[in-house]
Amino acid sequence: MQTILRSYLMVFMLGLAACLSVFNSVAATQYQSNEAFISQAFNGSSGESKVLWLDDELKQAIEVILAHRFNKMRLRYWLHNNTTVWIMDEIGKESPITVAIHVKDNQIERTKVLIYRESRGDEVRHDFFTDQFKSAKLDDQYQLDKHIDGITGATLSVRALTKLSRIALLLHAHVVP
Repeated sequence: MQTILRSYLMVFMLGLAACLSVFNSVAATQYQSNEAFISQAFNGSSGESKVLWLDDELKQAIEVILAHRFNKMRLRYWLHNNTTVWIMDEIGKESPITVAIHVKDNQIERTKVLIYRESRGDEVRHDFFTDQFKSAKLDDQYQLDKHIDGITGATLSVRALTKLSRIALLLHAHVVP
């Protein structure tokens, strides 16, 4: 009896390990490296890596946009000729989505999903979706001045990208005069 239970347990554990392996390979997909995005945004230059220390007012504005606590004290960004690149994470449904946002003249130049870790909703990585953010600006209420169409089944991922876009515009205005 113990031998049979051990056999079943061994088969179960091997099956579980296989499932986790498949889940991990599907759930985290890198579409572009940070360095490649930055180089593309700055026409072959790597820009200047900088750090923005968040004061209480800026941190509170970020938390208003996110609608949850923001536990970072500083954010890294890249600067070149008064344009910035921000690479940030936000939770979609359960996992972080890594997004790069290029801001020029206080409007979004380009948005790109670099790493997608959710099991569904990855349609937000496609150009047909991210192109909607081009030329978007921030209004006085920290909202985008453009409507962003959602994607059925990817609502939380759409919200994550929209929030990060708003934050990138807010932060850009803070660091570029």
